[in-house]
Amino acid sequence: MPQYMLSVHTSIGGTRVPMTDEQQHEGFARIAAIETDMEAAHALVLSARLSGPDDAKVVRSTRRRVRATDGPFVETKEHLGGFYLVDAPDLDAALDWASRVSEAIGEAIEVRALAGSRAPQARG
Repeated sequence: MPQYMLSVHTSIGGTRVPMTDEQQHEGFARIAAIETDMEAAHALVLSARLSGPDDAKVVRSTRRRVRATDGPFVETKEHLGGFYLVDAPDLDAALDWASRVSEAIGEAIEVRALAGSRAPQARG
């Protein structure tokens, strides 16, 4: 079955109203319910939330020298906050999972098939 990465993108420095404890618990419960549904459908391969961009390092190889610098890339205002790796029969199914996650967390979700993972195209 084709695999898709659902990546959660978060903006840096945006003004965001802090969530109350109750809102956080509700959000975690929504995500837990989606992950339970993914597991029941045998779709969830792996999911992870990443540490903040202040902890990131970027490794570059230039002229036979490898150097690690603080990341993420300076020119970007968004960073990868977490991801899901899912098995899905086609792009439509992967988009359905991404829609549910996006609605639950209020963030953009990028959907990409893993390279070499052949899948039917989404219905247009």
